[in-house]
Amino acid sequence: MRNRFRILALGTASVATALGIFAQSPQAPPPAAAGQTPASAPPSGQAPTPGRPHVFNSGEPRPQEDPVVAAHGKALYGINCQACHGPDLRGGDMGGPNLLRSQAALTDHHGENIIPIIQGARQAQGMPNIGLNNDDAGAVAAYVRSVIGTIGSQGKPPGEDKPLNIVVGYATRGQAYFAAHCANCHSATGDLKDIATRFPEPRVLQTRWVTGARTSATAGAGAQATVEVIPTLSTGGGPAVSGDLVHIDDFLVTVRLSDGTERSFKRLGPTVPRIVVHDPLERHREMLPTYTDENIHDVTAYLVTLK
Repeated sequence: MRNRFRILALGTASVATALGIFAQSPQAPPPAAAGQTPASAPPSGQAPTPGRPHVFNSGEPRPQEDPVVAAHGKALYGINCQACHGPDLRGGDMGGPNLLRSQAALTDHHGENIIPIIQGARQAQGMPNIGLNNDDAGAVAAYVRSVIGTIGSQGKPPGEDKPLNIVVGYATRGQAYFAAHCANCHSATGDLKDIATRFPEPRVLQTRWVTGARTSATAGAGAQATVEVIPTLSTGGGPAVSGDLVHIDDFLVTVRLSDGTERSFKRLGPTVPRIVVHDPLERHREMLPTYTDENIHDVTAYLVTLK
């Protein structure tokens, strides 16, 4: 029995000694192959990032495209491709796919993926043969690669700092829509005369007409809803009260008078005055759910011509 305890004690001491040796002397990494940099070493001249491998999120940069070729490709893209794939390559009104997510475009290096598609390799999938020769198709491919090369980190879209052109509709269709739906209240030679000069930024102009914001310098408070509170026989009669509408619900209406004071009137009970609201934006709110993207694009394209 005594020998057994002696053997157990010696074994335990040996294990403890071995653990101490390993804890104090970490094992060296295996040597790297000839001409190969160890995986833990940063590139020459670059300090390692604490707590993070130096290869984190470090994709291979794309080579710079020939600017002359890319410019030529951009012009061809605008003529042959933009209607389907959009001015920013994210898809257009005719249903073309987003090229910024296309594996064929993302993995293209010298046109080996894009050129065959332009020349009809995917007609069965709905992509027609554009009819460009190899040089022109290659220029379009170079332009697509140049745009993809501007995609930033964390999914930042390309060209974010570039002004976005939203004038992509057809002015003639916009004029027809305006005549059918807007001409009863607005006139291209009246309140909207020179509107594109007063609001030269198309995005601002589009926002204003869609929301019904005041667009004429002479319109005054024309966009402000007004209200008339007309006493009835049940309220004892008396003069009507009118002014700007401040608040209205099923229980109360508040009116701001011309001198700036506000009066509130109950809308419940035995003595209820007649309330008449004049809201010039009511029609805009009614039409807002009916606009299609095409309507908005076309009307904006028409309004930017009113200079």
